[in-house]
Amino acid sequence: MLEAIIKIGVLVGGLMTAAAYFVLLERRLCAWIQDRRGPNRVGVPMTPFRLWGLGQPLADGGKFILKEEYTPAHVDKRLYTLAPITILGAALAVFAVIPFGSVLPPDFLGRSEPIKLVVAPGVDVGMIYVFALSSIAVYGAILGGWASNNKYSFLGGLRSSAQLIAYELPLGLGILGVVAAAGSLNLEEIIRQQASSGVWFIFTQPLGFTVFVIAAFAEAARLPFDLPECEQELIGGYHTEYSGIRLLLFLVAEFLHMITAAFLIVILFLGGWHFWGLGSEDQVTWFGAALRVGVLTVKIVLVILFFMLVRWSWPRFRFDQLMAMAWKVMLPLGMVNFVAIAIADHLRGQLGFALDSSAWNAMLIVPQMLLCFVAWVLIAMAGSFVTDNRPRVLDPGEIDAQI
Repeated sequence: MLEAIIKIGVLVGGLMTAAAYFVLLERRLCAWIQDRRGPNRVGVPMTPFRLWGLGQPLADGGKFILKEEYTPAHVDKRLYTLAPITILGAALAVFAVIPFGSVLPPDFLGRSEPIKLVVAPGVDVGMIYVFALSSIAVYGAILGGWASNNKYSFLGGLRSSAQLIAYELPLGLGILGVVAAAGSLNLEEIIRQQASSGVWFIFTQPLGFTVFVIAAFAEAARLPFDLPECEQELIGGYHTEYSGIRLLLFLVAEFLHMITAAFLIVILFLGGWHFWGLGSEDQVTWFGAALRVGVLTVKIVLVILFFMLVRWSWPRFRFDQLMAMAWKVMLPLGMVNFVAIAIADHLRGQLGFALDSSAWNAMLIVPQMLLCFVAWVLIAMAGSFVTDNRPRVLDPGEIDAQI
């Protein structure tokens, strides 16, 4: 019990700190891309906190917390308060089954068992747990939009529900390919399968990886999929009427969704904490465990940097384009990937290949790469069907004829 409480405290504190400083990182990255200076003034003088602006997240968080809690008179007060709590609670609960590294040796404080770096170890249906709790985020957005009693907030909630429900299907299909190949819903077992074969699933399932990453962008409501809160159309979306600490809960939950997506991408497709040359996981030492945690952290930070670069490099979709891509592109590609993986596993069982998992995965690399290439060629050929669906502009002669 004490071990679980300590893990939860470290996890929540680490996630909140990471979310705060990822905001600073994104602002500095945005400034670099736009050739200007980012936040670099707030901090303790004559220290790195002042030099790099590392005090900015503390100032921003303090501003939110100390700001007056104002509740508009026209809102549903109970749902208005429940919405940010729901979305943040679901975002934090997801991390209960996400492993943060290899196990630690049992020689700590006289323990006879190794310490697993996960809050709830041994959950065999961890992937279903993550998928179920991630889906709860839509309730927070809908509650916030409905309780605000504001038409812009309500439109943001409707957009959020349509977007998240539509992209959950290709997201699930991307996960199914990995689950079928690994034969397990346990996140640690999925990493162990990639480590034992030496081939990450990004190489054997590039199409599934592409579908999953695009769907993860949409599920995290990151640009170019931030239609539920795009300021040009909806002011602020479903949290227009929020301020103070309740708005802070919404904003932190959004960044936690991005961190969750980065964890899943790394665990499912990039080998988790596995890296060639780290040795056997069964004989891990303290140094080896720390090294694996470091490898996992570096991969996650790189994926998050990719999320941020896309935000400041890619224009936003129209909502009809976003929904058309979910149903007409991502869903068929996810089904193609899952069927291809199922056929490959069936052939392996029926033909009785005397191959270990590493040799079999190596054989799948070329066919999967070819399948991914063909699929994206077909997408490029049919791209106008999804993106170029604006109404045709009539010339003056046609307008006169219609009048």
